[in-house]
Amino acid sequence: MLTRLLRYFTSASPKVRRTLWKHWYQLLANRYNKLNWPFMNYGYANPNENEKGLHLQEEDKEDRYFIQLYHHVASVADLSGKDVLEVGSGRGGGCSYIARYLNPKSIKGMDFSGNAVNLCNQRYSIPNLTFCQGDAEAMPFDDRSFDVILNVESSHCYGSMKKFVSEAVRVLKPGGIFSWADLRPQEEIPALNRIFSNSGLQLIKEKDITLNVIHALGLMNDRKLKLIKKHVPKLVRKSFKDFAGTTESKIYNALKQRKKIYLSKVFKSK
Repeated sequence: MLTRLLRYFTSASPKVRRTLWKHWYQLLANRYNKLNWPFMNYGYANPNENEKGLHLQEEDKEDRYFIQLYHHVASVADLSGKDVLEVGSGRGGGCSYIARYLNPKSIKGMDFSGNAVNLCNQRYSIPNLTFCQGDAEAMPFDDRSFDVILNVESSHCYGSMKKFVSEAVRVLKPGGIFSWADLRPQEEIPALNRIFSNSGLQLIKEKDITLNVIHALGLMNDRKLKLIKKHVPKLVRKSFKDFAGTTESKIYNALKQRKKIYLSKVFKSK
């Protein structure tokens, strides 16, 4: 039943999808609030290199591939001394990484789920990091508030991508950077590109990172299966495998077959 419901999330109307995803993330933050689970993205890894990649502190190495997706998105600009906003901050792992490694003046994580925000405020105590509840389509910030806006694997849950991009433009300072990464069905990409093209933002970089995400999902698969077996009731394990993008999931195979594409884009405000 839950598996069918999760599949419905992706096919429902934008307004319904937005509401369903909000309740899903509220449930996850409430049900798994004690679990050390700081990331929910699909990860990033280079399939053509054997090098270890980022130099990470020992406590962060277990989450390497999740972190590498954040690094791919956040490292497009020098964040030193900048005011940074992550829209859709989830369980806070990405914000924590950025605050500790990339030296922003401040980073604020905003999420639609009040439970997720409460979880982050309880879990993280980093001087330049704060979390707040907010709607990506109606952000609770003044115009021209941030130097950099990051959005990692969150926008597919929104009711209106057009409203979100318009809000990102509004709260960015002149010359600010908007760095985005997410997956989309192949047939939705032209409409997505039109939204970005009509936003007034200047595209400065884009990349299809589907292969990088597929490789990361494969590398993390055994760990995810062990965690699901340990912490998730048998009745809903299949649903969590789908949600987590395990190698037997529909989302993993959709990426492999390029029915879904994972993109990253970087824009500059005028």
